[in-house]
Amino acid sequence: AVAVPLHAAVQLVSNGTRTFAYMRDVEWRAAGWFLLAGVPAPFLVAGFVAQANVDVIRLLLAVMILISVVPSRATGPRLSKRGAYLLAGLLTGSTGLFVGLLFLRPEWDKKTVVGTLALCQTLGHLLKILAFATVGFGVFERPELLWPLVVSVIIGTFLGRWLHDRVSETAFRRAFRWILVILALKLAADGALGLLAGLV
Repeated sequence: AVAVPLHAAVQLVSNGTRTFAYMRDVEWRAAGWFLLAGVPAPFLVAGFVAQANVDVIRLLLAVMILISVVPSRATGPRLSKRGAYLLAGLLTGSTGLFVGLLFLRPEWDKKTVVGTLALCQTLGHLLKILAFATVGFGVFERPELLWPLVVSVIIGTFLGRWLHDRVSETAFRRAFRWILVILALKLAADGALGLLAGLV
């Protein structure tokens, strides 16, 4: 009840500042398709958040992410732009990790990937906050946690923007995928350990 709305609020600020930092590189048309599926998704998911088994969700997300980072030649044709945006909107009620891969378009440079993903994630987290509010999740219940995190992500965004200019396109895409693989493995380990602990 604390972590979910707190995460949504911090990510709203994080992605909002990132959208501002990459404003000139954003693919604005993506937002329309994203919202088409993204508006209902958080409101459908919000009521089940408190009852969900966190460890099962971690394992499912880990599997989804690991499958999605396999080279596209092994997994079939890529989704079209519109299909990717619609799926990203649908999944905005679940996880940003998997959604990020849908924006790693081969025709986009790294700034467009980061800026467009940030815009859609900003919209997605705003929808989450509104949806969670309808089922009693308060964003401002722990201000002593919220405000230091908000300040940190703003600083981190502009530090990342400075570092981004010093990373090549190839290195960016490679790092993007490896970071997701590492996070997915961490999710899988946490989920498996949590389920095992529940059986003992």
